Amino acid sequence: MRVTFDSMIAAVDPVDESAEFYLAPGWIDLQVNGFLGVDFNNPRCTMEQIAHSIRGMFATGVTRFYPTVITGSPQDMLEALRNLACAKDTLREGAAIDGFHVEGPHISPDDGPRGAHPRRWVRPPDLDEFRRWQEATGHRVRIVTLAPDWPESCRYIEAITAEGVVASIGHTSATAQQIADAVGAGATLSTHLGNGAHPVMRRHPNYIWEQLAEDRLMADFIVDGIHLPPSFLKVALRAKTLARSVLVTDAAAPAGCPPGRYQLGEQAVELTADNRVMLVGQERLAGSALRMDRGVENLMRIAGLSLADAVRMATTNAARAGRVPGRAVGLAPGERGDLIKYRFNSEATTIIIEETYMSGKIVFQAAA
Repeated sequence: MRVTFDSMIAAVDPVDESAEFYLAPGWIDLQVNGFLGVDFNNPRCTMEQIAHSIRGMFATGVTRFYPTVITGSPQDMLEALRNLACAKDTLREGAAIDGFHVEGPHISPDDGPRGAHPRRWVRPPDLDEFRRWQEATGHRVRIVTLAPDWPESCRYIEAITAEGVVASIGHTSATAQQIADAVGAGATLSTHLGNGAHPVMRRHPNYIWEQLAEDRLMADFIVDGIHLPPSFLKVALRAKTLARSVLVTDAAAPAGCPPGRYQLGEQAVELTADNRVMLVGQERLAGSALRMDRGVENLMRIAGLSLADAVRMATTNAARAGRVPGRAVGLAPGERGDLIKYRFNSEATTIIIEETYMSGKIVFQAAA
């Protein structure tokens, strides 16, 4: 196909000859804690460090993403969001920041569901705190991940969704009724479903089955070959259906870096030789080292999806789940001019990004 575009796509026309390159909408990642050694939870990140991390994401095909701030002290979370909002407003690369995802602190305090979030900062839903986040970011918090376990959850969900914010269920040990009540209050998404859970739980009912069975919930998945076994991923995608499934990286600061020690908020993490991001001294995953282009490859390799379906999970589905404007249709007139040109080797199932465009401007070009 031939796409005519500037800041918006003007026309999409078929081309007869076989193409050397593929075109797709740029990837959208709804959950990025950090990248290329930069921890978005650190309020002291410099603008150049954040710009460096975004340029690294451009090279993987990402054109829009939600920096994600996890559970921490009220002041640290607020300052991290304020710092990221400054990056969005002042950096040329900041246009890729389409909003913000706050993951916690209103999650389950239990080991397992809490994941790598520090227990001491877990706290109940607080609308006053939410309003401080919105004031700090210019009302650009787009997703809040919380657990419906708290008695205050439904009132909180009703309030934030009334403002157009996506309420996502995650890091939870909720009962079936609590999940149903959360969905009734307006929750529409499950955060990295299958992770942030007890290592041993009742076979049924449990909070994973309940979310899989709830057709009003979309769900996102970390497809790095580490967080989810192939059997669970295949079953989960069948339960949610392709239309309600989203690829995310949940990338942390070590993503794109060599093995070693890094930070995730106040906690030290380690990237191991086999590409796991772990809390130092513990057997607990703390985000991932996944890139979006590798995630799309993994959807084909692990889950057996077609290229078109894998791309859909990384683009239009993500836009619908996260309410990213101008991106929910795909390569069509009137959509944002966010595109990638890439090579695809069907035998090796590999994607090589050649060029990345954001709002019609080239932001990455592979070396000749």
